[in-house]
Amino acid sequence: MSTGEDVATRLARIRERVAEAALRVGRRPEEVRILGAAKGQSPEKIREAAAAGLTLVGENYVQEAERKKRELTDLPLSWHLIGPLQKNKARKALGLFDLIETVDRPEIARRLSNLAREAGRVLPVLIQVNIGREKNKAGVLPEDLEDLIRFVVELPNLHLKGLMALPPYREDPEEVRPYFRKLRELRDIIKEKLGLSDLTELSMGMSHDFEVAVEEGATIVRIGTALFGPRTSRKGV
Repeated sequence: MSTGEDVATRLARIRERVAEAALRVGRRPEEVRILGAAKGQSPEKIREAAAAGLTLVGENYVQEAERKKRELTDLPLSWHLIGPLQKNKARKALGLFDLIETVDRPEIARRLSNLAREAGRVLPVLIQVNIGREKNKAGVLPEDLEDLIRFVVELPNLHLKGLMALPPYREDPEEVRPYFRKLRELRDIIKEKLGLSDLTELSMGMSHDFEVAVEEGATIVRIGTALFGPRTSRKGV
């Protein structure tokens, strides 16, 4: 990534790489959506990306999303929560996000469903899977995934759309491929076993490994620095 490139140029290049990766494995490029992972990025950078056609934005922190959305209300963006959600932030999150990607336990799922019922809406969600079994990361363990899915699909005000994962970081993207493949296999097995035709989304892949993720079935790739450049803030507000 050249630091001299603007956001529009970077987005165009990412789109090309997504398309090439999809075509390599016989997928249609339009099956994959690019999410701008905007943690630590300014509203101005998000606005640049939106002007270039980005429609999907992800934030890690509820308060950071709240602050940015106030400045970007004129833009037709869809906002995803891609960081862990605490129960005491659930009500605010419901009002800010169009989809929450990080449901990982029954308690937060039940809380979101109850709040969505109060708000008169059905909230789309993904379940986060700790695919690398890392102690410092959120997510349900693979062996507990089916039970959590069974629980979530019975909640009347949640709409389970798929799975999300943040695999272990590896310099070589090929070393991450088995984790992406495992997430897809889990999705496919449970989708067939439980007859869940809507379980289609796989949010996986970031700036350094998204092409491999696309080859393994990603439908959402979360791109931060490769799209926006270096973060302007490290503060998790």
